[in-house]
Amino acid sequence: MKKIKLDIVGLSYSQTQSGAYALVLGEVSGNRRLPIIIGGFEAQAIAVQIENMHPSRPLTHDLFKTFSDHFDIRLDEVLIYNLIDGIFFAKIFCSDGKKNIEIDSRTSDAVALAVRFGTPIYTYDFIMDAAGIIIESNDFAFLENMDNIPPKENTLHKEPVVPKKDKPQSPYSNFSDEQLETNLKKAIEAEQYETAAKIRDEIERRKS
Repeated sequence: MKKIKLDIVGLSYSQTQSGAYALVLGEVSGNRRLPIIIGGFEAQAIAVQIENMHPSRPLTHDLFKTFSDHFDIRLDEVLIYNLIDGIFFAKIFCSDGKKNIEIDSRTSDAVALAVRFGTPIYTYDFIMDAAGIIIESNDFAFLENMDNIPPKENTLHKEPVVPKKDKPQSPYSNFSDEQLETNLKKAIEAEQYETAAKIRDEIERRKS
């Protein structure tokens, strides 16, 4: 089966599910996107790394990375290898230089480790054919108004939806830029990473 290399294209807070996030992976040499619904904790673990945040204490995936480094274990590859009943299955491929090991993993955990190790992420072509969405730009409007998504890692609903007229406003929309930066720093120091992710979303929205 043909493998396709993926990049993390975006991480968006779900407008329809409290505490849920959409992790969007895109093929490196194409315009298909693979959106996956993940939980808040897993989204925070990914966001902390890609946004270069520095928690006061190590998160679980940071601990795994430190443990692996001390014992000379490297993470060579992450592979999203199957899709059954809307649930993605992933593996991480590890090596200590002498032995290669495949370990089963949730997709969200595998991606959280990949961003820490700088490891490439792959999937198979049949998964992109089944669950991929063709996007002509990096506009993530297609992530909004996705209804009836179970609260677990799943493919996003791909049927056309009617846009909502009254989009929920960010609780930080009335904050000044200086207030946003101050509150972001306080949230990170207090290890309130879900709050930090929402503030970061508002900052990025103003830049776009």
